[in-house]
Amino acid sequence: MATGPTHAMSGLAAWAAVTALADTHAIGQLSPKTWLVGATLASGAALLPDIDHPKSTVAATFGAISRGFSAAMSGFSGFVYRLTRTKRDSDREGTHRGFTHTVVFAVLAGIVTTAIVQSSQGGALGVLMFFFAGLAVRGLVHTWSAKSDALLIAGASLLLTVACWAWTGNQPTQAAAFGMAVMIGCVAHFLGDAITEQGCPMLWPVPLGGKTWYPVAPPKALRMTTGGTVEMAIIGPGLTLAAVCLSAVVLYRIGAAPWLAGMDLPPAVMSWIENGP
Repeated sequence: MATGPTHAMSGLAAWAAVTALADTHAIGQLSPKTWLVGATLASGAALLPDIDHPKSTVAATFGAISRGFSAAMSGFSGFVYRLTRTKRDSDREGTHRGFTHTVVFAVLAGIVTTAIVQSSQGGALGVLMFFFAGLAVRGLVHTWSAKSDALLIAGASLLLTVACWAWTGNQPTQAAAFGMAVMIGCVAHFLGDAITEQGCPMLWPVPLGGKTWYPVAPPKALRMTTGGTVEMAIIGPGLTLAAVCLSAVVLYRIGAAPWLAGMDLPPAVMSWIENGP
């Protein structure tokens, strides 16, 4: 897997890219609250697939609660792997990089998120924000001691959730956009894992080469080592820069970053910022 910070920034960058490259009419329908909550969900969802590994740092986000949930997901993932693997699939347990690393899981996570927001009176969205903000913070500060910082993570997540609510006020929300943000974050995780040495079985259960758990990955020469020089010096900083720039573009279009107009940018760039592709 890629490191926590890279995954978290990939989720934010992917959400910002999708919303920045969308038609300006569609972007105009997003309120600042919707976009900001979506950014939080996408950043956290980019860590969510690793919940199938009880020893991962993300599994320790909320202490015993998240570790227990992780253990359950790990067992379920292993069960699905053993149930659906073919003779050509590798003889492994399948508890990690299994079901939670598939597009099927991403779609289900998005649908569940949408349903929760649609069926609630607003309180559930705060809970979702708290949960995914915690995952995002956990990813960004992955070098902290995972055994002793659960309360700090929970506190930081609560502060972020309250701050978001205070800034956005009572702006309208879109449940479908939040579900899409979670799906985008999960897919960003899959792509990040796909360029590592092990690859990612994201296309399960589609049989490829006789394998239902085919590890999607580029040629070996283009894969990176987790935490290696390529990730830490190129991919991580690149994703961070892309996330910041594209986020500023979208926030400008929805009226939350008017300061961007005062920057001395080339006319062609400013035209794209204002009107989209």
